[in-house]
Amino acid sequence: RHPRLPSLKVSELGDRYFEVIERIDAAAVGAGRASSEVTLVVITKNHPAQLVLDLLELGAKDFGENRDQEAAPKAEQVRATSTVEHRWHFVGQLQSNKVKSALEYSSVLHSLDRESLLQALVKQQISKPLDVFIQLNLTDDPGRGGIEPKNLEGFAEKVLAAPNLNLIGVMGVAALDREPEVDFETIRNASQKLQVLAPGARFISAGMSGDFEKAIAFGATHVRVGTAITGKRNY
Repeated sequence: RHPRLPSLKVSELGDRYFEVIERIDAAAVGAGRASSEVTLVVITKNHPAQLVLDLLELGAKDFGENRDQEAAPKAEQVRATSTVEHRWHFVGQLQSNKVKSALEYSSVLHSLDRESLLQALVKQQISKPLDVFIQLNLTDDPGRGGIEPKNLEGFAEKVLAAPNLNLIGVMGVAALDREPEVDFETIRNASQKLQVLAPGARFISAGMSGDFEKAIAFGATHVRVGTAITGKRNY
């Protein structure tokens, strides 16, 4: 067993969780990085609050959801049941009319993907700083969510000017119709450009169950892993 893992009763969930932890560690070492540089965000959508509570017992601290309708009551149930410190990350396209609700539990927004969402966040007059990633559109379809890399710096300037938004980096989802390394390189290049404008925005949210090790090789600091840990979802 990995030396930094606690001794716990064997369970399928625990086995999957610790296997992913070990794979993250190995990928980081292979990339010449420290495993402490990589935050594992466990995606718990389509699973009950009990799964989150079980993961908290295993040592997980960061959880991601993509639909406020599901996330809000789940986050409240977890908060009411457990005193273990944890953070919620909102990782999907956030509807402007759900911003107020999402801000009640989310500490990090991975998907700031459009001007209207930025304005909705500003209107909420957020009382404490919210960490945000700018989501990149890595497709040729301008109708898809996300900021095109060529427009990143202009949009970032608006985010930096917004009160109580803490711009921490860029987020991207690799396309399924090409090698993920192509998109991870685009994300890394965008991150480097952003850091010229905002040196503190050095984080990269990239990589999911099928490609997180490759994302780590390209500098990912936050990996969003669902199925590899949680197993088949209850649709």
